[in-house]
Amino acid sequence: MSPEILGNPILQFAALVLLSAAARLIYGRNPTFRLVANVAFFILLTVVLLSHDIEPYTPDGKGELLSWRIFVGIAKTIWWIGGAMVLVSSVRLFLILERKPREGRLIQDLVVGVIYLGAGLSVIAYVFSVPVGTLIATSGVFAIVLGLALQSTLNDVFSGVALNLGRPYTVGDWIVLDEGVQGRVVETNWRSTHLLSATNDVIIVPNSTLAKRRLTNLTSPDEAHGVTINIRVLPTSPPATIEETMREVLLSSNTILKEPMPSVNIVALDSNAVDAELSFRVSNIGRVSEAKNEVYDLVFRHTKAAGLQLSPPAGSSPVAINVAQDNLLAKHPGSAWRLINTLPLFATLTEDEKEALAGSMKRLTFRKGAVIAAQDTSLTSLMVVRSGVAVVERDAGSGHIELTRLAPGDLFGERGVLMGALEPGNIRALTFVVAYEIAKDQLAAVMRDRASLADELGLLLSRRIETEKHLFGEEMTPEGSHPSTLTAKIRHLFQMQHAIHRKPATLKQDG
Repeated sequence: MSPEILGNPILQFAALVLLSAAARLIYGRNPTFRLVANVAFFILLTVVLLSHDIEPYTPDGKGELLSWRIFVGIAKTIWWIGGAMVLVSSVRLFLILERKPREGRLIQDLVVGVIYLGAGLSVIAYVFSVPVGTLIATSGVFAIVLGLALQSTLNDVFSGVALNLGRPYTVGDWIVLDEGVQGRVVETNWRSTHLLSATNDVIIVPNSTLAKRRLTNLTSPDEAHGVTINIRVLPTSPPATIEETMREVLLSSNTILKEPMPSVNIVALDSNAVDAELSFRVSNIGRVSEAKNEVYDLVFRHTKAAGLQLSPPAGSSPVAINVAQDNLLAKHPGSAWRLINTLPLFATLTEDEKEALAGSMKRLTFRKGAVIAAQDTSLTSLMVVRSGVAVVERDAGSGHIELTRLAPGDLFGERGVLMGALEPGNIRALTFVVAYEIAKDQLAAVMRDRASLADELGLLLSRRIETEKHLFGEEMTPEGSHPSTLTAKIRHLFQMQHAIHRKPATLKQDG
């Protein structure tokens, strides 16, 4: 090939462009290689142009041939674009905000936009020989008109930039605006933010609105969410007693967080009610309803167990006295009968059956910290918590795993009574606990007359086994944990119960 052909600037330019394109196709995903390739292409292109007296940073001449002027214009344009790509590659590689990838990407985009804008103006000035100052002045009026027309859109865009830099929220956060609009952030872009409400509706809020409004981020700095509940109790007992009962309510909850510790404050006292404020936290905002439902249920059970009565709302008329209920309680003053009467498990029993069962129940008390039943023992009596709070903990060698907490009205020992199975953990009293013991023989007598008890107990045992299965896996749970399977086993067991004799496990009782 002749030296004239090798020295042809058009061929040299075309060869550089082809080599650069091939290299980018093969290794273009590596940012470091991309920077090196862009620098090498820019340097070689600069050498080629200057060696042929083509100065890309000066306006084009007027006396050359049309074909040469077209080539020079294309070469200068590529040169300016190549210089911009070198700067852009440097920005992508070195302009990084550690631990803030979102803000770093946004700043990179803004700097890259400025670089390409400068390259475009340079092409206009040095390739098309158009005075940039005159162009900017001429386009000023058009820019003002366009800005006025797009004022709302530009406001949203710049607000989006500010929100992305400030990061008052991120995708996945749950936010509430001051006018009551709330939802989880599912998307945020230059113009708007999309919220998914609790009713599964998408709410599109312009960024300019978010920038002007006061918003509350419910999931920052962490996902734990605080909840406050007010409970009004009739002043039939001292406020200290009511406070202690409410503390037991929070202590017996399985849903709320144990750290930071929940608190109870007596916020008001008058002749109609003692107003107690219960404050606690849940792991995330999605568990607020579950926690409230559980706490309200526990308030009802603990106040019943403590002999307290809930007060009507302030300003409402007093609750009418239930004479029939008072007469019924006067007829059966014992705590055992009252406990049986409040349990849904025994709701189908007649009054005589309830009274007979209550008469056979044994009252046991356990001081705070006492082990009621040890892990891997089989209880031969069904136990019902009358008052206080107990915890079921499994000793895992490296520590204790909490399985559940027991409140007034909760049962335990059913797996030993019904299946001869072992207790999965130590049952320990967190407060002073009063429990009633129902002997296996007495329970069997009731179940023979009321077969529905087997269904209820089978469902209760199935739920507890499923909970343990989630904690420990399949190996820690007995086979056949479906409610219908358990019910069939329970019925079969109690038909043969007179032939089965097991050594009772000892309950550690403290008077």
